[in-house]
Amino acid sequence: MIGYWAFGQDVDDNVLMALKKPAWLIASANLMVVVHVIGSYQVYAMPVFDLLENMMIKRLNFPPGIALRLISRSTYVAFTLFIGVTFPFFGDLLGFFGGFGFAPTSYFLPSIMWLVIKKPKRFSLNWFINWGCIFVGVFIMMASTIGGLRNIIADASTYSFYT
Repeated sequence: MIGYWAFGQDVDDNVLMALKKPAWLIASANLMVVVHVIGSYQVYAMPVFDLLENMMIKRLNFPPGIALRLISRSTYVAFTLFIGVTFPFFGDLLGFFGGFGFAPTSYFLPSIMWLVIKKPKRFSLNWFINWGCIFVGVFIMMASTIGGLRNIIADASTYSFYT
């Protein structure tokens, strides 16, 4: 949101691309992003690795061990790399899916759960604050989903695979 406020329609998926100077700061920020992605990819892929390895052991009778881990994990990483390279509009897809996937779990579902669990007195301050968070969260979800869809439609003519 800050990137859009600062650069308007000229902002890219990567806000750092819109900046010109100082070059050392942009390079160090990109390095930090790479370090973060390498670490977080390992954490978020771990359940998938476990699922693949268990399936290969139980259904396909692979012997457990380092060879299985190396093959299954390398195949999964290669597959996700292929998907990332294949779809040049991945940033637009992330905006669209993030709108209705990330926004609810971050903005309004916690408030709904709190209201259901705590059952605050109706029209109390806590009740109003949580309902305010719910309405703002639903608005953010709808706006970001519509914005992501708009970006997909607007940029669809420029999409080309493997360029």
